[in-house]
Amino acid sequence: MRDPERERELVVRTYRRRAPRYDSSAKLYYALGYPQWAHRRRAVQALELGSGDTVVEVGCGTGLNFGLLQEAIGPDGHIVGVDLTDAMLVKAEQRVDEHDWRNVSLVQTDARDFEFPDSVDAVLSTYALTHVPECAEVISRGSEALAEGGRWVVLDTKLPDNAPGWTVPLALACLRPFAVTEAWAARRPWEAIRAAMSDTLSDVSWNDLFLGFVFLASGRATRQDRPATPTGTA
Repeated sequence: MRDPERERELVVRTYRRRAPRYDSSAKLYYALGYPQWAHRRRAVQALELGSGDTVVEVGCGTGLNFGLLQEAIGPDGHIVGVDLTDAMLVKAEQRVDEHDWRNVSLVQTDARDFEFPDSVDAVLSTYALTHVPECAEVISRGSEALAEGGRWVVLDTKLPDNAPGWTVPLALACLRPFAVTEAWAARRPWEAIRAAMSDTLSDVSWNDLFLGFVFLASGRATRQDRPATPTGTA
């Protein structure tokens, strides 16, 4: 039986423990062959941000994406960073203070409970949204908050499509340090995210990355048109 509250408690425990070393451990991904920074940059580029834009980052963690977002929006833009785990937001606040960024607001709350501001220019989530059992609802509410033409971008982990059964336990073992469990695999949150984006956004694209263990999805808020069918695989 799936237990969303137990999943949430595991995420908080895991990332409270990981918070002090989260930034340094992120640098090790390249040594393991995973181009995390290249994918983060690709996700931010997919937002198509401009100077002065407002972007909400769902599951901002320690703020690893803030520098990339600042490059895109400049000092007149605004970042709203949302995260469930207090220890991760402490590190994010330290990053903001160190760079003297005056245009960042941090909110500690569950993504399912976050009240999106009206008419934001973009919403981003990297390596976080699949941990939210109500991820489809978060996609829908974020879509409603976007201004006309605003973009929703999700970069996250998944299990490869049509993967042999024996690969699933191996993948879960590799991802377990990130609070990925059998319940996460059974829930298949990436499918819920894809369906919700198709239902609420237009020009939806979906690209599998890193042998299908990672996906990059994006869509645009267009009030007049019906959402398009997802396109694009890699």
